[in-house]
Amino acid sequence: MEEIINRVAQSALTTFNLEELIHPGERVVYDIKDNLFHGLILREKDFREFIKTHDWSQYDGKNVAITCSADAIVPTWAYMLLATKLQGHAYRYVFGSLEALEQELFCEAIAAVNPEEYRDAKVVVKGCGNVPVPTYAYVAIMQKLLPVAASLMYGEPCSTVPLYKRPKV
Repeated sequence: MEEIINRVAQSALTTFNLEELIHPGERVVYDIKDNLFHGLILREKDFREFIKTHDWSQYDGKNVAITCSADAIVPTWAYMLLATKLQGHAYRYVFGSLEALEQELFCEAIAAVNPEEYRDAKVVVKGCGNVPVPTYAYVAIMQKLLPVAASLMYGEPCSTVPLYKRPKV
């Protein structure tokens, strides 16, 4: 009987799994519409009183998307005032949707990747997983790895789609 050799395990491929960069903190939306008078106007005095008395500790370690779902004009300073209270409680906060928050979290995680760890490596960016990874994260990691990797592929080590191979000089 012939011995079965696992060529994938013996290959010099390095797998990069974007799922590992997903921040584990809870994601929440802070909708400023709840602070609007009759759903239309932000009254400064009432809002400042809310800012003083609200329990901001409920956002400890969470990731917060600040938004306004009402069709109202909210002054920019109101969002800035919210940020002063979320600072020190929330892990990360952004103005925008949960998608904008997720993008910020991925950008932060990808910025922390040391590209030198992938210098001259044959890298497979893992494509299938248990958690959906947004397309912008795949594009961002390409920007980080293209200058250093010898080659980049997408998929799984046993079945890859070649994307880039550094030209020989």
